[in-house]
Parts: sequence; structure tokens; C-alpha cells
Amino acid sequence: MTSTLPKATMSVEIKPPITLTANDFERLSLLVRAVENKTPDAASVLADELARAHVLADGRPKQTVCMGSEVQFRDDATGSVQVMTLVYPGDADISLRRISVLTPVGAALIGLSAGNSITWETRTGELRQLTVLRVREPQLA
Repeated sequence: MTSTLPKATMSVEIKPPITLTANDFERLSLLVRAVENKTPDAASVLADELARAHVLADGRPKQTVCMGSEVQFRDDATGSVQVMTLVYPGDADISLRRISVLTPVGAALIGLSAGNSITWETRTGELRQLTVLRVREPQLA
């Protein structure tokens, strides 16, 4: 007996699961609402990530990108490896390697675990893939 089902296509990008702390989820949800009129594209990308997140009631997931985490990741197309800290927009400073969660790469990183890869769209519409290599938990002040 042969199957009559159509073959699956690879054009649909399946995003890896993401996990957020309840605090990050709440603060990021407020951020989306605060910027949705000023920067609707950035707000929409982050809102999409929040919509698919698994939210932990308590605790912080190990080796998972949370707000304030230092993340080592690789651009899979170029092989370039970068280390950045994921921050809120007011704390962003690329010269200090602090990237805003409202940037395309920042929104792509939130909630990923070490070893996960994700395809994301740059501001110019180019599709890129990055892989999280290492995550260092935020340092408490």
C-alpha cells in the first residue's frame, strides 16, 4: 500500500522551544505594549517569541538565555562567534557588548538554550541562522 499524503516541504521553519522566567515574561510583555506604536516591527517580533514561550512559575532555567544573560553565539553562515549580554533597550550599548532584546538578534536569542539554533530575519530582510554556544547566568548586583 502506498501513501497518498503529499511529501513535507522544508520551507516551513520550525523554531526551537524557548523558556522564560515569569519575571522576564511579565517585563517583556510590558515592553511590547510600551513600544508597539513607536516600533511596531520590533514589538511584533518580540511578541511572537513571547507567544510561543514556556513560562516557568519559579526558578531560572540552566544554560538558557534570560534577560541579563551573557550569551556566546555563532553566526552559522560566517562562523563568526560573538559574546553579548541581552539587555532592555535603555541599557543597550554595542560598544559594551550589550544588545537590546528589541533588536532582531536579541529577540531571536531570548529563551534559547545552549546548543539551540534559530533562523531570524535581519532588519534588511536577510535570513540568518545563529547557534547558542554558551550562556552565563546574569550577575546579581
